[in-house]
Amino acid sequence: MQPRTRRQKEVLEYITKYIDKHGYEPSYQQIAWHLGVASKAGIAKHISALENQGLLARRRENGSFNIEVRPKESFSETVCRIEWLDAPTDTSYREDWENQPLFVPKFLLGYLSPDKVYAFRVPNDSMFNKGIFEGDVILIEKRTFVRDGDCIAATIEKKRTIVKNYYRVGAYIELRPANERYETLRLSADKIEIQGVYRGLLRPLI
Repeated sequence: MQPRTRRQKEVLEYITKYIDKHGYEPSYQQIAWHLGVASKAGIAKHISALENQGLLARRRENGSFNIEVRPKESFSETVCRIEWLDAPTDTSYREDWENQPLFVPKFLLGYLSPDKVYAFRVPNDSMFNKGIFEGDVILIEKRTFVRDGDCIAATIEKKRTIVKNYYRVGAYIELRPANERYETLRLSADKIEIQGVYRGLLRPLI
């Protein structure tokens, strides 16, 4: 796992190099001086974020916090980075965490490599009866060849991306929902860009 922001990366690199050189961790004030910032509170915020990501650990001794850099291997062996699908949607609002790479346990990908998998936030409940709800984050295997009955993510007329079941019907493609409240879309192949096949999902806690 890598730090999520440039400043977090700078803080982690400085702490790591300082400990390697001196054998003990720097103070918040020393980190602030090195980075040219005035606020120790800002440094504490970055360290807290790194701790939440599992890259640092803080332990209290004699009334003060000591910092411990966590081994990278313990995370890189079990967690992988997934990029968000770069495709148009009809949802303008995005959560802050949707602007960051997504880190998931490697076992969720099975035989697939992380560079073949993308994350996509489901825009509606059209696949409700398949257990896919609005707001879920689905994992998509990026490929254009699909079979009848596959659940896919597809971009319609380069304007919006949806999740539906794929069927070829003569010269047309039908994108069928798993929810009777939504209509089947029947379009010519040139109107549809297949983004990939559904492989799993993550559901944010409410």
